[in-house]
Amino acid sequence: MSAKELLRIATDVGGTFTDLVYLRISKDSKQEMGTAKSDTTPPNYEQGVMDVFSQVELEASAVDFFAHGTTVIINALTERKGAKTALITTEGFRDVLEIARGNRPDFFNLNYKKPKPFVPRYLRRELPEKMSYKGEELKPLDDSGLPAIMEDFKAEKVEAIAVCFLNSYANPKHEEEAVARIKELWPDVAVVSSCRISREWREYERTNTAVLSAYVQPVARHYLDRLKNCLSDIGMKGSLYIMQSNCGVDTVSSAREIPITMIESGPASGVWGAAALGEIIGEPNVIALDIGGTTAKCGLIANGRVKINTDYTVGRTQTSAGYPIMVPVVDLVEIGNGGGSIAWVDDFQKLHVGPRSAGALPGPVSYGKGGTEATTTDANLELGRINPNFFCGGTVTADMKSVGKALDALAGKLKLSKREAAQGIVRIANNNMVNALKLVSVNRGHDPRDFTMIAFGGGGGMHGCALARELGIKKVIIPKQSAVFSAWGMLMSDLRRDYIQTRIIELDTEEAAGQLNETLKVLQKQAIDEFARESVDPDKVKFLRYGLFRYQNQAHHVEVVLPDGAIEASLLSTIRNRFHEDYEKEYTYRLDAPVELVGFHVVALADVGKLKPAKLPKTGRKTEDAVKEKRTVDFTEAGEHETFIYDGSLLEPGMRFTGPAVIEESGDTIVVMPGMPCHVDEYGNIHIRTVTKED
Repeated sequence: MSAKELLRIATDVGGTFTDLVYLRISKDSKQEMGTAKSDTTPPNYEQGVMDVFSQVELEASAVDFFAHGTTVIINALTERKGAKTALITTEGFRDVLEIARGNRPDFFNLNYKKPKPFVPRYLRRELPEKMSYKGEELKPLDDSGLPAIMEDFKAEKVEAIAVCFLNSYANPKHEEEAVARIKELWPDVAVVSSCRISREWREYERTNTAVLSAYVQPVARHYLDRLKNCLSDIGMKGSLYIMQSNCGVDTVSSAREIPITMIESGPASGVWGAAALGEIIGEPNVIALDIGGTTAKCGLIANGRVKINTDYTVGRTQTSAGYPIMVPVVDLVEIGNGGGSIAWVDDFQKLHVGPRSAGALPGPVSYGKGGTEATTTDANLELGRINPNFFCGGTVTADMKSVGKALDALAGKLKLSKREAAQGIVRIANNNMVNALKLVSVNRGHDPRDFTMIAFGGGGGMHGCALARELGIKKVIIPKQSAVFSAWGMLMSDLRRDYIQTRIIELDTEEAAGQLNETLKVLQKQAIDEFARESVDPDKVKFLRYGLFRYQNQAHHVEVVLPDGAIEASLLSTIRNRFHEDYEKEYTYRLDAPVELVGFHVVALADVGKLKPAKLPKTGRKTEDAVKEKRTVDFTEAGEHETFIYDGSLLEPGMRFTGPAVIEESGDTIVVMPGMPCHVDEYGNIHIRTVTKED
């Protein structure tokens, strides 16, 4: 391969499959894109990465960029398979994890029990020290008790230690001193300080974040080291980047130190991919929908901006408050509904779909690997939406005999026919996903009718049109690389780090503009210095700047875009008006009350070589040439129709047709409902109009 040629690869480890996308750019700028899928291989996830890499038969030594997204962190937390962790905190605050918050979901349950802390009380120790909320040292750190504490932790076989002191977000001096002393006493132990992860207030959330990051750090280090070694063993010398939850990639060294930032790396790359695609094709307002084998995830992009929050919660259910994690995570909703979601009947003869999934093994009944309970995929096969003779791109022969038995068993409980049971599964799965889409749109003050849906994942094209029709979304776009779109999104990502700092500033004071500029300057310098240590040219770093505002003394804030450049006093009224507008959009009202800033959010971005996709060539092929066959397809509410089946690999830019239609591709199936016109754009994406003149 010529030195002028480039080979970029991204892999995404999902709950069911591990996806790969590669982009090869020749010396004459021609692009070749390829994809592959293989089974995810828990607990040795790196094996799935190597399996999918071997499928594409690429020369590892030619790879110059490798991005990777993984479920290792979220799995370690939800399955409680992390390291034995201890906590060191300020004297008198040992029980912060136990006290937690009063925001339990089933508030009137008198038998409610708070989630069990990840660190038991006997492994939570205290040190004398005190900082004020302004960062003033009120009592110096006394670390004379650390040697004895370390000996106790060694005896208890502790593997990781979290350090979180009161008000360290304002001044991290004591935490840094404690961590340095711990490393001196016990060099081999994993140590995490809260100030390295978050500089926001809220003691419980910050403490829990430090604890969970320490809990997964040994797991993450071992995994990333194994992955890096596996890639090195096959001759890869290019840069390895890890997808973060903030829609950017970061270096392996950074991910090893603060692994909690990877908690939603896969879903984040899908949402970012939707934003990047929207920018390319001129769609700034997008609802991203990712339907995989295990879950469905959705996020909203307004005016090209992906919203990032720091109030993420893992393990929250209808009966548990879960565990807060204060790191930048893309604003999304995730539910247990995917192709492998199992249909079941409760004691009241009511049909449910999910959240339990058949996973990759045994998988849906149709896989023929021992599954016995009907899933969403099995229902779609029964309804003729998925071709049993082209199942999983023709690599698997669908076990329709077992599908029939599973649906018959379910139908017997409901006193329905097999076909009606399959229809019920699809309709309930769709309803679950509609509710999730409302959470990221209607519940955030956005009208879904003002947005375009970009649907992807193995099931995005299968369900996208029905969901869009229900919500009044006028257009659905199925990306060219739909089945592996989250991995594609990684190829479009920048090196990104978020810097969030709590600081209270009243906007009505004369000093406000100077205080804003002072803090922004400090945060931007911190970013440039850190990127410089990663050999990133300061001239290549660009910034997005936000302020966290609230009405004076409220508990929570709204994030507002700050102007570029120096903030003059005359701009404060503009910032204040933006806050009023954003607040009203989210909460439906505004107040005649003083506005104050409670924090800064600076996003530092550096381009690490993302490339714009090339337009696809036209061969002159006619639309009719892409037709494979006709068969009867059940569109549930729209009834049964004789339907043209198209070979997705033969579709090319400019082709147009109207549903009912089914497009079959190697990794997914796209269902176009009756009366919906669609066309293929210049990049190979399929645009489907869900609202016609008749509507």
